[in-house]
Amino acid sequence: MTTPPRAPFGRALCAMITPFTDSGTLDLDGAQHLAAHLVDEGCDGLVLSGTTGESPTTSDDEKSALVRAVREAVGERSHVVAGVGSADTAHTAELALKAEKAGADGVLVVTPYYSRPPQNAIEAHFRTVADTVSIPVMLYDIPGRTGTRIEPDTMIRLAEHPRVTAVKDCAYDVLGTHKVLARTDLAYYAGSEEFILPLYAVGGAGYVSTVANVAPGPLRAILDAYDAGDTAGAARRQRRAARLIELMMANGLPGTVTTKALLTELGLPAGPSRPPLQPADRETVDGLLAAYESLNQ
Repeated sequence: MTTPPRAPFGRALCAMITPFTDSGTLDLDGAQHLAAHLVDEGCDGLVLSGTTGESPTTSDDEKSALVRAVREAVGERSHVVAGVGSADTAHTAELALKAEKAGADGVLVVTPYYSRPPQNAIEAHFRTVADTVSIPVMLYDIPGRTGTRIEPDTMIRLAEHPRVTAVKDCAYDVLGTHKVLARTDLAYYAGSEEFILPLYAVGGAGYVSTVANVAPGPLRAILDAYDAGDTAGAARRQRRAARLIELMMANGLPGTVTTKALLTELGLPAGPSRPPLQPADRETVDGLLAAYESLNQ
């Protein structure tokens, strides 16, 4: 048996979609249903209003209402982390405080985007947010979307802040991740599903996964097998999930779109994505269903 690493927000986290009604309004009943289902299926953490949760197209009030609804649905059975990132430091701090008041256990804060601030400004941004709340902060490093990464040396300095406790890692910089893991106590979560096992094997805390919306059990089984000492089984499970991961995350469509398409086919709450995102076509949906069924055979 291996000893699981420190995981302040749980190990198996789902980057949950935000369900909408057919008319495009926030579906809080659907969100509660989906959240309870995901926890029942093995998720011990839910991340709301992130990339997958369509944070750019939901209002501040909708974000707070979503946290309250999900907290009510899952109680203390799951950690609830609220995405609060924006391009504006003051607005991000305000969203973080609202998330805390709504019942979030922690906040996910993405690097400020579009303005592409230098590292000292990025560090100041995260410190301002962490100083605003009394709950833990997960940094979200995804330079492919923001245009700027959080450099390893910046991570190391931020780790000194008592509320900066974790990282959602979508930087695709394995060496940089190793450097931070070696020099800090930050809990690293794989934000790209192909890195679930590789990161966990070198001391990562787990994952924050879009694919977990539709395959919470198979992804958690990767971690469970590794913790049980079955490294070959963990590797086999990671490889088996690869086709679904590829179709959901690397086929040219946003993960939100592919996830909502598949959830709808499975009879789970999803609804449409808000524009500018557009729905998947039938051929894409059929491919997703085939990969899903293969994974769950």
